[in-house]
Amino acid sequence: MAGVLAGCGGPGDSGDVTLKLVAADYGDSAANSSKKYWDKLARGFEKENPGIKVDVTVHSWNDVDREVKEMVKKGEAPDLAQIGAYADYAAQDKLYEADELLSIATQADFLAPLSRAGEVNRIQYGMPFASSTRLLFYNTKLFKDAHLTPPQSWSELKADAKALKARGVKIPYALPLGPEEAPAETLMWMLSGGGGYTDNVGSYDIDSKQNAKTFGWLRDNLVGEGLTGPTAPGEMNRAEAFAAFSRGEVGMLNGHPTLMKMAAKKGVKFGMVPAPGVNGKAQATMGVADWMMAFKQNGHRKEAGKFLDYVYSKKNVLDFSNEYDILPVTTSASQAMAKDRGHTELGKFLDELPTSQLYPVGKTSWAEVSAQIKKDIGKTVAQGGNPDSVLKGIQNRAVAAENAE
Repeated sequence: MAGVLAGCGGPGDSGDVTLKLVAADYGDSAANSSKKYWDKLARGFEKENPGIKVDVTVHSWNDVDREVKEMVKKGEAPDLAQIGAYADYAAQDKLYEADELLSIATQADFLAPLSRAGEVNRIQYGMPFASSTRLLFYNTKLFKDAHLTPPQSWSELKADAKALKARGVKIPYALPLGPEEAPAETLMWMLSGGGGYTDNVGSYDIDSKQNAKTFGWLRDNLVGEGLTGPTAPGEMNRAEAFAAFSRGEVGMLNGHPTLMKMAAKKGVKFGMVPAPGVNGKAQATMGVADWMMAFKQNGHRKEAGKFLDYVYSKKNVLDFSNEYDILPVTTSASQAMAKDRGHTELGKFLDELPTSQLYPVGKTSWAEVSAQIKKDIGKTVAQGGNPDSVLKGIQNRAVAAENAE
C-alpha cells in the first residue's frame, strides 16, 4: 500500500497518511461511547491497510457540529466528519462528491431515499451514516382499559383520544410543536395529510392546501377539543413528551426507536403502528439521517475513499446499527437486519424506511427555514390560529432564503 501511495503525489509522498475523523457520540455512557466503536473499526482497517492511519475524535451531539464548523473556519478541516448537516460545506465546494470516493458497489448499496437526501443539485455529497423513522406509539394498558384499538385514520385517532380523555388520561395525544424538534412533528403530520415541505420538483411548498388543511384539522379536532394535554403544543418539546409517555401520562404520540428503551426502562407497556393518515395509514412516514462527508482540504481522497468503503461494509454497518438500535443506511445491512430482527420492535421501523421522506437537507436554506418552523408552527394550532396565514409566512421566508443562496 505504501508503494501505491508513493506514486499518488501530494500528501502521500512522505509515506504514511493519517486520516482525521470527527464523529458524533451515539452512546449514553462511557461504556458504549461511539469512540469504542470507531477505535475498534479504525484498528481493523489499519491492519488491512498499512500506510493509512485513522485518528478519531468523538464529540457529543451538543458540540460536534460546532466543533467541525470551527475547524473548517480555521482552515483545519478534518478529512472526514460524521455530523448532522453537509449542505453548507457542499455549497462552499469543500467536499468531495460521493462518486469520487466510494466504489460503485458501496454507493449503490445506500437506500434510495437516503441517497437522494444527500444530494445538492443532483450530486451526492452527503453519505448517510445512521437513520431512523417514526411510528405512532400508544400505551397498551390505557388502550386496554378503555377497550380501544390503535388508530389507522385521523378520525379513529380523535375518537381514541376522546375516549382516553373521558377516562382521565392527562395527555391523550402529545403534540410537541415546541422548538426542540418542531420540524419533525410538523413533517409527520404534513405527510399524513398528503403534503410535505416540498413539491414533486423539490421547491418549498409549505403553504400548500394539504398542509393548511392538516393544521386546521389539528387545531379544531385535537387541540381545540382539549385532547393534547395542559401544555400548549407550541410550548411542548419532544423530550418533555417522551418523558411524560414514559411516566404513563400519554395515550399516544409519534416516536422513534429511542423511546422504546425509555418506556421499557420505566416499565411502561406500549405498542407501535404506522402513522394514521386522513382515511387510513399514511402513504409515507418521516425519515431522518445523520451524515458522513469528506473534506477536500488535505487531499486524501483515495485514502478516505478506501476507509469509507470499509466503514460501509455490511458487517460494520450492522455492528453500528445493532449497538445503538438505529436503522442501517444500506440495502445489504437492512436485509440482514430484517432477517435477523424483522420480528422485533425495531423491525417495524425498518419496514417504514424504504418509503420514508426526509427533511430537504440538501438545501442550504433549510437551517434558516427549520428555525422559522420552530418559532412559528405552534401558532397554526393555537386558539384562533390561522394555519393559512402562518404557513404562508413560513413559505415566504423559505423562498426568500432559497433565493438568497
